[in-house]
Amino acid sequence: MENSSLLEANLGEAPSVHEQTSGGTRHGPALLEVLRGRNFRLLWIGEAISLLGDQFHLIVLPWLVLQLTGNGLAMGTVLATAGIPRALFMLVGGALTDRFSPRGLMLGSNLLRLGLVALLAALVFMGHINLGMLYLFALTFGLVDAFFYPAQSSIVPQLVEEEHLQAANSLTQGTAQLSLFAGPVLAGVMITLLDGGAPIAGEAVPGLWGIAFAFAFDAFTFLVSALTLWRIRIDRPEAQVGKADGAGGVLASIREGLDYVWSNAGLRTLFLVVAAINLLVNGPFAVGIPVLADSRFVGGAAAFGIIMSAYGGGSLFGIILAGALPPPPLRYMATVLLAITSTLGVGVAVLGFVASTPAAALDALLMGAVNGYVFILFITWLQRRTPQKMLGRMMSLLMFAAIGLNPVSMALSGALVELNVVALFVGAGTLMAVITLLSAFHPNVRALGVEAEVKLASA
Repeated sequence: MENSSLLEANLGEAPSVHEQTSGGTRHGPALLEVLRGRNFRLLWIGEAISLLGDQFHLIVLPWLVLQLTGNGLAMGTVLATAGIPRALFMLVGGALTDRFSPRGLMLGSNLLRLGLVALLAALVFMGHINLGMLYLFALTFGLVDAFFYPAQSSIVPQLVEEEHLQAANSLTQGTAQLSLFAGPVLAGVMITLLDGGAPIAGEAVPGLWGIAFAFAFDAFTFLVSALTLWRIRIDRPEAQVGKADGAGGVLASIREGLDYVWSNAGLRTLFLVVAAINLLVNGPFAVGIPVLADSRFVGGAAAFGIIMSAYGGGSLFGIILAGALPPPPLRYMATVLLAITSTLGVGVAVLGFVASTPAAALDALLMGAVNGYVFILFITWLQRRTPQKMLGRMMSLLMFAAIGLNPVSMALSGALVELNVVALFVGAGTLMAVITLLSAFHPNVRALGVEAEVKLASA
């Protein structure tokens, strides 16, 4: 797993270490070494369980909207409603992460989301749910969510030795993709098996009992994650507590993070490409696949779960590849990763033509493998080139680029899927493939590799 030597150039200050193993350096497989640390082990256990609940949530929320309305546009706008506050406040979450403890922000966010999801589960159980409530839930959940993900992306370098960072990222992301592999199919099976219906506005709506149990399980996983976070103890240098670099407030911290990215032409280009991928993939994937499962494939919710699980299985395989294979040469790292990412566009376009659940699952499996491989190499490279004092803001900017346009993507996809689902997938996939392939050979992106080799030579 330790293919990190070529990535150590152009990394700036290495993340500081806040948990050392006792008795000197231990020997053994990198993954086992990482898990010897109590703090990281607690984080991994809690997040593994919580991530499984997240996958239930990603299946049952859009499926609930479809069962209540039968309308793809309604589903897209509910998902977009969650994305608006998430995008608006994510940069604030990154700035607060650098000023305060990422553990504290994660704990508070988990407790609030626990309350929200438990309330939603109770409303569905009692049959007192309607579309307006789902819009309100999505808006509130997205707001609380915004403060969690920058903190989650920033906490790992505080818990492990710098040389184990790639192994820790592989373990956390591998676990995430394992949950993506298992969670959707389990959620789909639960909905199918418990398809008894609950009285909604005087009618029996199929699958509501299963959806209610799935939301209840999601709430339970937030509780487990909160308990493990509460037990983590991080000794953070006093100079970093309560303030980011400099004396400015939260807005000044956000501005400093934006300047850090925008002043580097290569990083600026990469982040813009990530934003374009967000716009062209997230919406069609999140909105289009449930519609395909409901209208084209046999199995309904179970088909939806199988396709998403295949994507998770592929991502897990890609993560394993990223750890087992040597990384691309540093000079060509960004170019190679973007060129590989362009194949995701082909996969999205193919979804417009697949006629069966197995074919869609195979396509999703291949797309997941590409995503897993690229993500591990990119996130490790970005973490290690970013100073610790800037890491929260950098991760929040990356998350903003990755999901900031989700509201637009979801709303557009919801509208287009009502017109022509094939055109949605083919148009989005083709545009993504063209943009990423052209960006791979952009001078700004190629300059990142040259800059890295210059720094490596001078080190």
